[in-house]
Amino acid sequence: MTLQQLKYAIEIAKWGSINIAAKKLFITQPSLSNAIRELEEELNIVVFERTNRGISVTADGVEFLGYARQVIEQTELLEKRYFNAKPSPQHFSVSTQHYAFAVNAFVDLIKEYSIDEYEFNLRETKTYEIIEDVKNLRSEIGILYINDFNSKVLNKLFKENKLKFTELFIAKPHVFISTSNPLSSRKKVTLGDLEEYPYLSFEQGEYNSFYFSEEILSTLSHKKSIRVSDRATLFNLLIGLNGYTISTGVISSDLNGTDIIAVPLDIDDRITIGWISHSNVALSQLATKYIEALYKAIQGIY
Repeated sequence: MTLQQLKYAIEIAKWGSINIAAKKLFITQPSLSNAIRELEEELNIVVFERTNRGISVTADGVEFLGYARQVIEQTELLEKRYFNAKPSPQHFSVSTQHYAFAVNAFVDLIKEYSIDEYEFNLRETKTYEIIEDVKNLRSEIGILYINDFNSKVLNKLFKENKLKFTELFIAKPHVFISTSNPLSSRKKVTLGDLEEYPYLSFEQGEYNSFYFSEEILSTLSHKKSIRVSDRATLFNLLIGLNGYTISTGVISSDLNGTDIIAVPLDIDDRITIGWISHSNVALSQLATKYIEALYKAIQGIY
């Protein structure tokens, strides 16, 4: 087993693809596949399962990659200390539902940590993919919500995939609407008030289950409904069509301007926002710093 093989395995887990990892490592795909096959034979475990959907990390692979990352980090510290080696670029990935505070924390991490070289990934993505990303170690942190409706299904998935959910804050449901919306002056709105306005939600792709919806009350029907795939489009439609979406009430005027506001929704429900991580893998220093930035981003709001 070599340090090179450890780095190869980490890179494959990061991208979820041998082909992409090979391009990033500037080696051929057959060479990378052979190196991993030799590593697995030597360890007598299967690190990666090959499927039609790509690469999936096995339970043994998760444990192995946790140790591999520690070895590589310690090796880099030794090289820097004794050989004046150039520090390797810092790597960190987070997958999240479409939350402005998650982006704010990401910005703060980069600004405050003063990193000279880095390769970070911020994935605003679908709920199921967030779970898959953290399960397969493509992201260290995943940010999503649970409530009374989806908690049984999601907690079952967390347990099956050895993921740990940690509460960040509990939010009262709000609607995001344009400042030009006739309801913008209300202190709170009801579902009846919203009936004539277009309802906007994030599409969940192949796993478009009610339980994976990014918005609560996902089983309700709407006279006008639009699904989108990104936050910028959703906000444009909030303004252009006087639409609305249901969320936490946490919005950033620095990132999203002042044309969108949050108005409390008059329903008896709560949303628990939190982050998931892999139970068998210790968080890196960057992940710990990012979590601190998350708490700072919502400080004074919840």
